Amino acid sequence: MLETHYAACYWLARLEPIDACARRLESFLGMMAPLDPSWSRWHQSAATFEKARKRQVQPEAMTLAKLLGQKSNRVGDGSRFWLWAGASPDETSGVNGSCGGSSTYVTSHCILNPLGQSEVANRVVTAPVMTGVVRAMALAWEPEFALATSNQHVDTIVTEQFPKLGTYGGWVMYFADFRGPVPPLPAPVQVEHIPDRGTLITLTPEKFTVSNPAHVALAADVQARLQDAGLLMPLRPWGT
Repeated sequence: MLETHYAACYWLARLEPIDACARRLESFLGMMAPLDPSWSRWHQSAATFEKARKRQVQPEAMTLAKLLGQKSNRVGDGSRFWLWAGASPDETSGVNGSCGGSSTYVTSHCILNPLGQSEVANRVVTAPVMTGVVRAMALAWEPEFALATSNQHVDTIVTEQFPKLGTYGGWVMYFADFRGPVPPLPAPVQVEHIPDRGTLITLTPEKFTVSNPAHVALAADVQARLQDAGLLMPLRPWGT
């Protein structure tokens, strides 16, 4: 079975100006760069790979603010972005997201797109890197909830057609402090508190996969404990 992994963070109804979102994106990209060589150079999309390679984006706030402020990237009172990295068409990865919107219906987010079986995926789909990605999301975006996990695992634990974000867990998870304290969790789960942000949880030190029954069982155990602690709940408007 081809298993793909992704990382994502989410929050709801936090109105922010374009400049603030640009600073968050700058911070996020800066923290991503040391995690993999391909993540030190980002580009906008284009009709072909070669054209897109010429659309490099400098990851600094002033340039990113201009990008987020473009009419095509404005949605309501928020901004969206799509950036990709990679030396060849077969070795690309991307991040997309939205920031600044006050809507209680449209979730703000930042997503590291699904990683399949490429060389990039082989390098980055590891516990240290995926934990690093979620940590970067927590520090830069201040989300309410984040996770890195297998798409196939989500498919096995979520039955709703449109599942509520924040109500299911994964390989790496993050909960903002205001969601409540994290209960004791069994070995080999690693728990890290990020000051002034929240708590980062990594289930396994090796690559998480649904083909490993021990991983699936551990994920179910941890999800039940987090559910009992009241941490797995739908997102709520920021500050409420």
